[in-house]
Amino acid sequence: MDLQSLRDEIDGIDGQLLDLFLKRMETAGKVAAYKKEHALPTLQQGREREILSRVTKAAGDKAGYAKILFSTLMDLSRSYQNRLLKDRSALKEEIKAALESTPKLFPDRGTVACQGVEGAYSQIACDKLFAMPDIVYFKSFEGVFQAVEQGLCEYGVLPIENSSHGTVSAVYDLMRHYKFHILRSIKVQINHMLLANPGAKKETIREIFSHEQALGQCAAYLKQFPDAKITVVENTAVAAKRVGESGRTDVAAISSRDCAALYGLAILEEDVQDAASNFTRFICITKELRIYPGASRISLMLSLPHRPGALYAMIAKFSALGLNLIKIESRPIPGRDFEFLFYFDMEASVYSDEVLSLLGELSEEPELFILLGCYSEV
Repeated sequence: MDLQSLRDEIDGIDGQLLDLFLKRMETAGKVAAYKKEHALPTLQQGREREILSRVTKAAGDKAGYAKILFSTLMDLSRSYQNRLLKDRSALKEEIKAALESTPKLFPDRGTVACQGVEGAYSQIACDKLFAMPDIVYFKSFEGVFQAVEQGLCEYGVLPIENSSHGTVSAVYDLMRHYKFHILRSIKVQINHMLLANPGAKKETIREIFSHEQALGQCAAYLKQFPDAKITVVENTAVAAKRVGESGRTDVAAISSRDCAALYGLAILEEDVQDAASNFTRFICITKELRIYPGASRISLMLSLPHRPGALYAMIAKFSALGLNLIKIESRPIPGRDFEFLFYFDMEASVYSDEVLSLLGELSEEPELFILLGCYSEV
């Protein structure tokens, strides 16, 4: 047989597979109706193990492929049954209520919690998000989360990742401990400067202050100072402030141009970051769920069962709806060996009923699920 004939044969088989798949899903719908009538759970693991054992034994040397195929079929079937049984989940109704109650315009003022001191990059991000913010500074990222959760500040601004140095792990590790929702995210270009007191010279610098993220973003540049002590501080603005207050000419800070003016420092060298295109992504958070018009990104936090294929099965749910996952971050769960929380960012719209149904389905599963926010990035 030639290649075209083989392709024609595959097309015929695909048609049969599609007919059988649709028939299987129709039958799954009938199963869902029966389970609803008799108050039975959607997931019956014993039944699924029985099916996988039977098909893998019958598949011979293609057992692995058969297992993936039928695991996917059963996951799709279970998802379809969940939507039929739980189409009015609590989360789905909460999202719909937020869509109706959220103002049409993003606020231009409010009390905003930021980590650090005046001149911090979080403050720069805050000023880009709000026209007239009333900023309250906190020493730590945890202080920002606490201020929002306790109602001391209506909003908070936090960095979560950098284009060259990756995730701000401390922020991700705190997310699971606090109640908040993401309102918006923003990317801010970061141009680090080497700052020192007037009269200082680059060749006499013996100590450099900065935040660990900034130090990582300037790692190659810092090799020019093999004998200098590197001191990690709360953020880049604090670094500039400490250098200014020291009065010394043998110390420097990796910080911003704004901080040079703010703390009376001289710029010894500009753009010292290793990557020419250096951006940090910040999130704006608040306590209650709000979804402003144009929201096109959804962030989730969830745990998965500790078994092979669990992550694959989860990603398959998003793939089935054609959703684009733009970030997956995993963090270990303290006290639980080799178990992880996963953070997903996806391009998706909560105006889609299919997306709402998927979120509702995920929220009803026994594993941990938290909707972090539905928002847009500017």
